[in-house]
Amino acid sequence: MNEILRAAERLLTTPLHDAVDLGGSSRTTVLRCRTGDGRSVVVKAYTGGPDALRGFTAEAAGLALGLAGPPLLGVDPEAPLVVLEDFGGAPTLADLLLGDDPAAAEEGLLTWAAGLGRLAARSVDRQADLARLWARYDRGMPTWADEPWTARNATAFPGVLEEAGVAVPDGLAEELARIGTAGGEEYPAFTPGDTCPDNNLLTPQGLRLIDFEAACYQSVFLTAAYCRMPFSTCWCVFALPAGLAPRIEAAYRAEVVPVYPALADDAVWEDGMRQAVAVWTVDATVRLLPRAAEDGPMHRTRRPVPTRRQVLGHRWEEAARLAGLPAFAEAMRRLSRDVADGWRVDPLPGYPCFEPGRTGHGG
Repeated sequence: MNEILRAAERLLTTPLHDAVDLGGSSRTTVLRCRTGDGRSVVVKAYTGGPDALRGFTAEAAGLALGLAGPPLLGVDPEAPLVVLEDFGGAPTLADLLLGDDPAAAEEGLLTWAAGLGRLAARSVDRQADLARLWARYDRGMPTWADEPWTARNATAFPGVLEEAGVAVPDGLAEELARIGTAGGEEYPAFTPGDTCPDNNLLTPQGLRLIDFEAACYQSVFLTAAYCRMPFSTCWCVFALPAGLAPRIEAAYRAEVVPVYPALADDAVWEDGMRQAVAVWTVDATVRLLPRAAEDGPMHRTRRPVPTRRQVLGHRWEEAARLAGLPAFAEAMRRLSRDVADGWRVDPLPGYPCFEPGRTGHGG
C-alpha cells in the first residue's frame, strides 16, 4: 500500500493520507485517500498479470475518452495505476436490488438502462479516439474488441457439453459461428464492459458508472442483453417481476435507435437480441459449468446471492425458448434435462426488493 501511495503522490504532486482499502480484486488494489487540500480521490493500482495489464489500459483509455465514469486525475503507465475523482459512498444498483424498496429499485433499473443507452449513442463516432488512447496507455495486451472471446467460447462449448455428459446437437457449431459477435460489426458502441449492478452508483446527480477494466466497443445487443437476461455476466442475478425486463430493455433501446435507426425494426432488434442472449449463455456455461461440480455462491461475501447452479439452470431454461436457433435451443434443453434436473436445487429466486410485502417509500 505504501508503494502505491508514493507512486500516486508523485503523479499528483501532493501528499496523500487517510488511505482506506476499498477491496479491489485479485487484479487490483483500490484505495480512497485524502489529498493535502482535503479532496477525496480514489487510487486504483494493477498487478502485473496479463488480465490486470489489459484492465489498466482499458480503464485508462476508457476514462480518458471522457464519455462516462469518474474524472481521470492522473495515469502512471509504469506503476501501473490511475487516480480518479471520488464519487463517494452513493448506493449501487445492487444495493437497491438487494434492499427493501421496490419503487427505488425499479427506478434505478430504468435509470441504469437509459444511462447505458445514452452512453452508447454518444459514443458511435468516437471509436478511433478510443483506439488512439489505447495506444497511448498500451501495456501489450489486445483490446477486448480484438480478443476473440466469442469464437473461443464457441469452440470450447461442445467440449464442455460432452464433459457434462450432454450430447452435442447436430448443427450447433454452425449456429454459433453464424452468431459471431451478435452484430458488433454493424452496431458497435462503447461500454465500460462490466455493467453489473455493483458498478453503477445512483447519486443525487444521477447514474455514475465505475469500473472500466473491460471498456471497449461491442455490439449494442451485447449490452442490451444485460437488460433482458438480466445482468449477463454478474453475480447479482435473480428473477425479475413479470413485465419489468421488457421495460428496462425498451429504455435502453429508445436511446440507441436515433443513432442506429435500423434498430427500430422489431425483426432486426429481436434477431440481434437472440444472438446476444446465446453469446452470453455460452459464456456463462463455459465459465461456470466446470465449477458447478460443487455448488457455491456467485459472490464470495455478498448476501443474499444465488448459487452457480441456480444461475446456470435459469440461463438454460430461458435460452431453451430462443427462436431461430434450433440446435442451440436443443442444447439448452439437454442441459436442463441431463444436468440441471439432477442438481435438485431451488429455482432462481426473485430479487429481494420485489418480494411480496416490500412496499418501500413508493409503495
